[in-house]
Order: sequence, then structure tokens, then C-alpha cells
Amino acid sequence: MLKNIARLSTALCLLFASIIANAQKKVSIPFGKDGRISYDLSRGTFDTYQANEAVFKTIYADAKVNDIELDTRKYLKRSYTKERIKDGFGNGYKHTITLTADGLQQMKQVFYTYDDRGYFFTEISFTGAVLKSNNMHPINGGFVPVSGGDLQTVFVPFDNDTFISYQSKAFGKDNGVSAEVGTVYSEKARGGLVAGSIEHGVWKTGVSLNAGEPVNKIDVWAGYTAEAVTRDKIAHGIIEGNTIRSPRIMMGYFADWRKGMEEYGKANRIADPPAVAKWTKPTPVGWNSWGVIQEHISLDKAKKVVDFFADSIPAFRTGKTAYIDLDSYWDKLVHNGDYAELKEFVTYCRAKGLEPGVYWAPFTDWGHGGGPNRKVDGSDYTFGDIWTKVGGGYHDLDGARAIDPTHPGTKQRIAYIIGKLKACGFSMIKIDFLGHAAIEANGFYDKSVKTGMEAYRKGMEYLISQTGKDMLIYAAISPSLATGRYTHMRRIACDAFKSIDNTQYTLNSVTYGWWQTYLYDYLDADHVVFNDETEGANRARLLSALITGTWLSGDDLSTHGQWSERIKKYYEKPELLEVVKPGKAFRPVDGNTGKGASAIFSKREGNVFYVAAFNYGKQPTSYSLTADRLGINFKTLLNGKELLQNNPIINNGALQFKLGGADAALYKFTVK
Repeated sequence: MLKNIARLSTALCLLFASIIANAQKKVSIPFGKDGRISYDLSRGTFDTYQANEAVFKTIYADAKVNDIELDTRKYLKRSYTKERIKDGFGNGYKHTITLTADGLQQMKQVFYTYDDRGYFFTEISFTGAVLKSNNMHPINGGFVPVSGGDLQTVFVPFDNDTFISYQSKAFGKDNGVSAEVGTVYSEKARGGLVAGSIEHGVWKTGVSLNAGEPVNKIDVWAGYTAEAVTRDKIAHGIIEGNTIRSPRIMMGYFADWRKGMEEYGKANRIADPPAVAKWTKPTPVGWNSWGVIQEHISLDKAKKVVDFFADSIPAFRTGKTAYIDLDSYWDKLVHNGDYAELKEFVTYCRAKGLEPGVYWAPFTDWGHGGGPNRKVDGSDYTFGDIWTKVGGGYHDLDGARAIDPTHPGTKQRIAYIIGKLKACGFSMIKIDFLGHAAIEANGFYDKSVKTGMEAYRKGMEYLISQTGKDMLIYAAISPSLATGRYTHMRRIACDAFKSIDNTQYTLNSVTYGWWQTYLYDYLDADHVVFNDETEGANRARLLSALITGTWLSGDDLSTHGQWSERIKKYYEKPELLEVVKPGKAFRPVDGNTGKGASAIFSKREGNVFYVAAFNYGKQPTSYSLTADRLGINFKTLLNGKELLQNNPIINNGALQFKLGGADAALYKFTVK
């Protein structure tokens, strides 16, 4: 009996010793007010908790380095250190797990946590002699089910080319891959998780989020390419060095997934601050020639547009000016290298109190059909010298051929063309087809550049060094996240014009990409065209611009039509100009529209609350909006009025109103 008691006592002591030993192998890393990472040093995995609820489970990291599969779970020794840090995110800690094993490259798994941030960052790196990789997975593992009903995930495109759309999907087992960032959320309860890269200077990142048992699956990896998304026809470039590192990945769970996406947008701007000169002027408004005039641009037409702005809508201004932007085909005003007509246009604009803008696609060759022996503008190189080599050929997309952003011929061409445009006096430039500079290639002229994103960074940095500090830089087709540091303003989608379908297409990108308003100074809905559409469709197209954050017209204002009178009716309304003055996009209310768009958007600006409503269908529709969905107490709303057509509204426990087919309304309330 005594022997049995002694044996039991010994077994209990061993059990307790084992529990204590295992507990000592778990490192608790706090973040924000109620977040915690629990890292298991014995297994090389971690779990995360927020408000004592599990979020991510059994997360590990892995990579392929020098063709060897390396995995945090396979290393034998793991040690933990931390150091205090202070950076753009505030006060926090850098936590480092160092992993070693005989015959394996040293690996580090790093976490960045901050006192006032309800999320954290993680990255992995490897140290050794001449390391190479194009495949790193800083996040691989599981996450617990999101509660609340109607679970959704969103496909986020890499760029805004080829009329690509965002797409919300019912969360399931095969959701595909989202570019750079992914989210899973409850459309009903709003809560959701966000995971995505906040660095885009080296890697393209993919995010996979899928349903599984017993937990859901998450995989965030650097080295993602897919022709339909990133436009690449070959594998991701291979980075190399004695130390190689993944991008930094943001992870967190948010009570409202929309807040999480906004925090993600802000984190990108903090992690990689703008390289472009700080914009200190008011929100840009104005006109762009591609809306209707397109290839029919001429000096006479351009002057007549200026006259319309000066004589018919003189109050359509922010900061006492508006921009008149000549899009593609402005070279029709250049004759045998003589830029005199462009200079005349610039002088005419300025004399009328307006700012002249121009357009260019700096990383494309539109004349590649003329052969490789054509001389590059401002250079002794030929275009054949500077074409980006991909596989056994070149990269052609949208009818244009990509040119190597790092090639001296490309740089000389940029310096030459930008120099000519600056000499003319242009104060704005719209740059287009920038994704051609980010393509993965066989190699680049600059041998230190190994990936498409490294080439993009080199090319864009050189471009803005030539534009200088005084130009408004506007990006059209471009990588969504990597472009944030190089431009003041970015078009949210691909080309859009006048129809209600164009409005819905544009607002698909606002519905699921509005959060980029915190990455750029301004987002833009592209040229607002009224043309021959119904007035309801005109209102919808106009409102799509207002809720995106800026206001650029696109009608042919060199001639008279029904659009002229409607522009006079709407463009000088002070309360509409007040909407774009802050330059920030509205939030979507709906997040389960597939490739469609939310019908309702809202924004609070100080003591003003806006509700924007759209009817994309042909038939009249009634709306009833609850306080819960809009996120505001209706008892605080006063003096409600509609700004576009005096459309009536009833506040009867819900905001109720009706819209005609293909129409829109904008309600403004004072918040007491």
C-alpha cells in the first residue's frame, strides 16, 4: 500500500514537473488592449487570442530556401528574445524566435506588437551563405470559425486592369486566392479577421482563406503569381542574399471587418511612407479628356473646355482652381517635336485660373508593332533594347509592351518626356498602365533587381524624382497597394463612363476597396460622364464620384448638349462640393454583393452624417435602413435633407425612402 502511494506520488510529481516545463516553453506575447499571442517553443507554432477568444490556431511558418523545405515545426532549438521599439506605429516590442538545427539555415520568426494597436505583425527571415527563395509562408495554419451568420470572404485584385472586379463570396472550402490581403467576416454581425502584407517593395503576396475541420485554413505566402491576377506568365522572381526576409504580415480580428480593412490601409501607409512630395493643396476637382473626346482632342476643343469651366461653372472649384487634364492623344498637339501648342494650352488654362494636366504611360511601348529598331525618345537605345524579356518573348497587355523600369534607356526616356511636359508648365500628370513595370521577368538591366516589385520600386522612384515636388501625381491602371507611396491620387477601378452599369462597376471597387482612401491622399471614380443618359443615371454617376472622394468630369464640354445644362445644375452646388472637400471615401453598408456593389454607403464628417443610396436596377425600389446597419443612433440625427433631387425621407425607427430605376440619392443629416 505504501509502495503504491509512493509510486502515485512520484507519478504526480513527474506530471506536475512536465506541466511546469511545458508551461515554461510557452511564451505569452500581448498586443493592444486585449490581444495575446501564445507561442509554443516546443512545437514551433502559435495561437492568438483577442478578448480571451481564440482567433488563429496552430500557426506555423515555412519556406523553400535553396530548394530545401524549412518549417518552424521541424527545428530542434527555439529561443525567445524581445526588445523595446518605437516607430510609426507607436511604442511596442519586437519579439524574436530564433530557430536552429544542425544542417538547416538559421531561421527567425519575428512579431511586432504595439501598446495601442489591436493587431500585430509577423515576418520570417533566414541567414546563411548565398540563400535563394521565391516562396515564403509567414502564416500557415488555422483559424476558428467567425460567428454571426452569413460568412463572407473577398477576392481582392492585385490591380485595376482589364475591368477586373472585387468579389465577395460565401465562405467555403475553395475560395481561391486574394492578392496581398484577405478577410473573412460575418455580414450580419460585422466581426471578422484580416490578414495581409504591409510591404510591397520586393514580394507579391497571396492570401488563401478556406473552410476546414476542425478549424478553418489560412495560408499567407510571398511569391504569389497568377496570370489572371498579377498578370505574370512566369514564376515569381527569386530573392537572394546572406539574409533573406519575407514581407511583414498584419493579423488581427475586429468587431467590424470594415474597421479592420481601414486599419490595414493605414498600416500600409505607415510601414512604407509616401515617397512622393506631400500634398498640401485642396482636394482636386476638374475634367479629363478621355471621358468622351478621347482621340479627337485638339487645341481648339481643349480651349473651349477651359472656357466652359471659366464661364459656365466658375464656382466648381476647390482652393480657387480646377484641373483640366489632357489624356492620351495629347501628342496630336505636338508637331515634329514642337510643343508650342501644348505650351499655348497651358498658358490659356492659367489665364483662366485653371491648372493644366497631362497624361503618360511611362513603362509601356505602344508602338512595338513598328519593330525593335526604333529609337527611344531622348536616348540612343532602341526599344528592342529596353523591352522586358519574359520567357521566350515579351510582356504584352492592353495592346502595350512592357519596358524594363531599370534600363538606362527607360530612364532617359522618362527624363526626356517629363522634362518636356514640365517645360510646358503642366502641374498635374495622370500616369497609366503602371502594372507593366511590376511584371516578373527573365532578368533586369539592374542586376541587383530580382523581382517585379523591386523593378517597380526602382522605376517609380525614378519617375517621381523627375516629376519633382509641385505636380499632382494621379495613377490610373496600377498595382493597388504598391502604388500608394508614389502618387497622391489613384483611380479606384478601370475605365468607367456614363451608364448605370459603369456606376455599379466603379462602386464594386468602392464597396470592397474603399479602405484604400487611407493609403492614398485621394481615390477617384474616373471621369464622370453625363452625355445622353437619363438624369437619374447622371445622378448615380455623379454620386459615385462624390462618395469615392474626388470629382472629375469627362463630358465633351467643347460643345453644347443636355449634359451642359445638367452640369451647370449640379456642379456649383456648395453642399456637393463640401462632400468631396475632406477627400475621403464613404464606407459600404453591404458586404455580400458578389461582383456587384453595395446599394448604401455612409460617412460621418464632424457633425454631419451622409447616407448615399443607389438603385442599379430598372424598377423603382423602396429602402428601409436601420440604425444598427448604419451604425448611428437615429435620435441624434437632425435636419435630414436630400441634396440631389429633394427626394423625401421618413425617420420612423428606420430611414425610409424610394428611388426610381437607375437613380441615386444623397441624404445629409446634422448630428446633435
